[in-house]
Amino acid sequence: MGETAEGQDGDSADSATTTATAPSTNLEFDVVDIVPDGDLLLDVTFETSPETLKAARKAAKPRPGQKTTPPTFKAKTRVGYRVQLAVLKQNSKYFDNLLSDTRFSEARSIEASLQQLSLRNVNPSEADAADLPVVKILEDDEATRSAGQDSAFADLLRILHRKQSTSAASAKTVNMQYLAVLAVLADRFDCIGIMSRYLSALKYKWPATQTRLAREDGPALSLAAEEMLRQKILVAWLLDQPPKLHTAARELIMYGSRRWSASFEEGDDDENTPIAAWWDLPDDLEQELHHRRASILSTIASIQQHFLSLYTSRTRQCKLGYESSASCDSYQLGEMVKFLCSKDLLFLTDFTFSSFPSPLSSSSPSSPSPSSSSPGVTDRIATTDIGALLASLKQCPTYQIDKHHTNCGLRTRLLPIVEFVQAMLSSAAVSISRTAWVRDREGTAWSFREQNDGEYGDGDGKKKGGREKKVFRFTRGMTTDQRFRYEGAMAADRMARALFTADEWDWTAEERDEGRGVEFGRWPVAR
Repeated sequence: MGETAEGQDGDSADSATTTATAPSTNLEFDVVDIVPDGDLLLDVTFETSPETLKAARKAAKPRPGQKTTPPTFKAKTRVGYRVQLAVLKQNSKYFDNLLSDTRFSEARSIEASLQQLSLRNVNPSEADAADLPVVKILEDDEATRSAGQDSAFADLLRILHRKQSTSAASAKTVNMQYLAVLAVLADRFDCIGIMSRYLSALKYKWPATQTRLAREDGPALSLAAEEMLRQKILVAWLLDQPPKLHTAARELIMYGSRRWSASFEEGDDDENTPIAAWWDLPDDLEQELHHRRASILSTIASIQQHFLSLYTSRTRQCKLGYESSASCDSYQLGEMVKFLCSKDLLFLTDFTFSSFPSPLSSSSPSSPSPSSSSPGVTDRIATTDIGALLASLKQCPTYQIDKHHTNCGLRTRLLPIVEFVQAMLSSAAVSISRTAWVRDREGTAWSFREQNDGEYGDGDGKKKGGREKKVFRFTRGMTTDQRFRYEGAMAADRMARALFTADEWDWTAEERDEGRGVEFGRWPVAR
């Protein structure tokens, strides 16, 4: 968006942009005077898709009891804007390339029209709108999926001319939808710099993200709340607002998105469901935010997977010393499975045919599909608050088979790990830094994990994808390290990145190093 291609003589710089000279008779469309003494007329036709029109009319429909007249939306609206040529070229690279380069027909036509006015001794600033050179522009709703773009485009032109926009004059009309449309238009016409300064001068108070308690999983985003959150990310990214981007991106990672659910990928983005620009974030942000959330969820899932594997192994986990009991381990395993299943953190799959995907499907037949045995599980995970998941793990009670086995349960070993993960989630490394993303995308992206050596991620000699597999080893000393208690600390950022980008996690590395645990029938080998 905002780019102009070099064309041959007589070619237009944009396939949707043509040039014409307005007749001396009355114009066929209304003219908005951005500046009364403008020397150029922009003839803009706004096209709105039927799906967008239907959604806009439904949203504008007055509620029962309201005495308001809903706005009229049309499939095609044609408006003229009287502007100053020099101002457009100064503040917009799009218009500068389009209207200055004589290789394009637009620039040649404007030059010829101004010469004709000069021969008639007519000052363009005093001429009628019908006598001015005209540039025709076709603007659709593919990016914004919103009706009534003519008013937003008029505000964009007023901002370029340093005029007070009609929306800015009334604080009630400024919302994230309006700012998102302005940001998309600013990107389209390559005037990000002046639009960013306008947003800073506007001093608009960004709305807080509203959540709702829709289920036992904790807070969740409604469709409207997620759309507003995504609009904040898009505006912050396009208009260069790093603090806003950091906050909004972290919220989307923590709360999740319908965009990342399996049902959305299967059919929600068809022709009957228009997708605005903020539902597919640009510059690989969509993929990166999804990847970071998946990495964090994998880290949290590895905690319960680790302890389930420990209690199902032959290594004794009971801590009663010489009187350690295999019955205690079996009891703890059973209570652990019951607790995780009750919190929807673990799903059991039997060997019935319906539990596994069809051999004709594209999924691997060797691994059961969670969504097949539990409908909606993957969609639910995609929109589950990560903070609520950790809160569920912290609710693990202290189980003991009798009064002597006081420290054999999962809770004692689990709480320090969960608190450590919570501390790492407050690190600045979880969100996206706009500066770092622009300067070094490969080094910043979690998806390029082969570059994330990390100070705390040690290799175990195994290979994965042609590189050494990274294993994160947790020790209790990490929970008391003062460097990890301050957001933005470099040590905390490195630790968080090493934690969430690891290939495997060893949550009891310290216990293994101490040689604790007796296998059935033999003592641990001396080191």
